Amino acid sequence: MSKNIYKTIFNLIKINRFAHNWYNLMKQFYMWGSTFFSYIKCYYWNIKIDKKCRFIGVPILKKKPDSMIKIGKYCKFNSSSKGNLIGINHPCILTTLSSTAEIIIENKCGFSGVTIASNKRIIIKSKSRIGANVIITDTDWHEDDKRADISKEVILEENVWIGVNAIILKGVRIGKNSFIGANSVVTKSVPANVVAAGNPCKVIKKIDFKNPN
Repeated sequence: MSKNIYKTIFNLIKINRFAHNWYNLMKQFYMWGSTFFSYIKCYYWNIKIDKKCRFIGVPILKKKPDSMIKIGKYCKFNSSSKGNLIGINHPCILTTLSSTAEIIIENKCGFSGVTIASNKRIIIKSKSRIGANVIITDTDWHEDDKRADISKEVILEENVWIGVNAIILKGVRIGKNSFIGANSVVTKSVPANVVAAGNPCKVIKKIDFKNPN
């Protein structure tokens, strides 16, 4: 009797290991396929993308003629609702709204379901992490409306972390190593090495470290 129990347990372990290995294989295949088709999409839209970037799901890309989207090395774009358990509402979206617009993303940045829309210039520097469903835009979008202001450059310095559902609006510069809390609406620039949150976003405390990862 005990031998049958041990045999059953052993068989279940084997099945579980097989299922786990099969799942990991399919996950790698999905990531490879997403990355392959994303690079093709970048080529189609004439987007400058460096090597070693990874994609989970295929982003939405749209670029005006003569505008520029440039993506550095080792960036990761997560466009899958199953790829981030905090919840991604839509694929990553990168779009330029005018022929002079620029989106520049430096090396080793990570994005989950982000929307980046530029009418002038958006720069995201190295090692920045942009959480699920974040919106980054340098424009009011409806510049033909008298209530809209002109577009203003947005810059995220190195190692910035933007929490889930935050909105970064035109003219904002976020300093190196700073963290923006979830659901924040950032209307004014934020200094380096601070935690800031709220609507409108305000500095809560300083981050006391000299050598961030």
